[in-house]
Amino acid sequence: MRSSPRIRVLSSAVVLLAATLVAVTAGPASAATVTVQAEAYAAQSGAQVEPTADTGGGQNVAYLTEGDWLRYDGVDLGPAGTLTVSARVASAVGSGRVELRTGSATGPLLTQFAITPTGGWQAWTTLSTSVASHPTGAQTVFAVLRTSTGGDFVNLNWFSFGTGGTGGTGGGEGWVPVDTAAWNAQLTEFRALTPRPVPANSVRVPEFNATCAYSHSKPDDPIVFPAMPGASHMHSFLGNTSTNANTTTQTLLANAGTTCRPAPDLSAYWIPTLYQGDRVIEPKDVVVYYGSRLTDPSVTVPFPQGFRMIAGDARLQTPTPAGSVNAFYCAGPGGEIGRSADGNWPVCAPTAVLTFHLVFQDCWDGRNLDSPTHKAHVSYSYDGTCRGDYPVAIPNLSFLISYPTSGTPAGFRLASGMASSMHGDAFMAWDNRALGERVKNCLTQKAKCNTDGNF
Repeated sequence: MRSSPRIRVLSSAVVLLAATLVAVTAGPASAATVTVQAEAYAAQSGAQVEPTADTGGGQNVAYLTEGDWLRYDGVDLGPAGTLTVSARVASAVGSGRVELRTGSATGPLLTQFAITPTGGWQAWTTLSTSVASHPTGAQTVFAVLRTSTGGDFVNLNWFSFGTGGTGGTGGGEGWVPVDTAAWNAQLTEFRALTPRPVPANSVRVPEFNATCAYSHSKPDDPIVFPAMPGASHMHSFLGNTSTNANTTTQTLLANAGTTCRPAPDLSAYWIPTLYQGDRVIEPKDVVVYYGSRLTDPSVTVPFPQGFRMIAGDARLQTPTPAGSVNAFYCAGPGGEIGRSADGNWPVCAPTAVLTFHLVFQDCWDGRNLDSPTHKAHVSYSYDGTCRGDYPVAIPNLSFLISYPTSGTPAGFRLASGMASSMHGDAFMAWDNRALGERVKNCLTQKAKCNTDGNF
């Protein structure tokens, strides 16, 4: 049993579906994917909402047991054909199932997920099923919790529904399977590298970095809205100077222009644009760190070419008072001296600057370069290992973002909304050997390296 008391309530508050269903893959109307945040129910019984422990995970519905249910209105299941349904879940005890039913809590079974222990109440994993026959168009979907053991058995983060998919093995709408031959060749080259000896006076922290300046701004997102110029909110792009809605791995590698050091990093990185009133404030610099949080960083391998992922949640619109996790803060002498009028932004001393540290996932499923939610193929390590559905250790990417401003009581806004909606995207396009040498020398040997990859 969990230590927090259970609270049983029945909510009749209707949540506007436009705020809860987000198309996360572009393509024909007959092949779309929508994601439903678990906490965005129209009604529920037996649930509580709490923040997830992982950066960018948002909130989750917790303390679920036998007979609890959640109702989601207007979920578009698309046209007839194969439907891929996924759920992000966490469980310390397992032994139960989540049933998805249409129409009512006792209506026809759409699909179900068997719940087994994932390693903890915040050790998230993504389960996927393929449904051959299903109701079409907008439906009322109920998540019904079933267990015979009693007590809480699962937390829920989100559900996704994608037409034309084949589940999490790759090849379905939104899943981008890795090119096995190219990946094996990249791994072979990496494993053949001989690491450089680490000097005796080196700092033994697994880390190297790319230092990137602001490049340009566009209302584009080649991960979430590929080939759809202007479909996104405004983003500030770093790194590859060619990045736009039509960006692909090939276009990144073909363009040698980058605002990052070292030059072999042709990756594209981007974040929502920051505004003070109507004035744009671009970051003065962003240090993109590649590190490891694993107990044994020697198992880390490079990112496969064309890998992409997102950290944070553009849809998360919640207050971020002082002391909040994953919040903006003040870096430099004097630090924070106050808060904005709405309490969501720090006011920094004149000698300090507004800063945000965004941490990405560091465990990979080993099969997909991308996924319908752009997060389902990766996970955060919670116990110093990568295992289960995400057995491959990749570098722990993070953005340290500094803005040339101390702020005012009027605060700021992001192109995506409140401070809580801060997020970042990464589309990898390194020279394979340059990345492999840095992972081999710095991460697997647990040695701190600089931007040039030297100790």
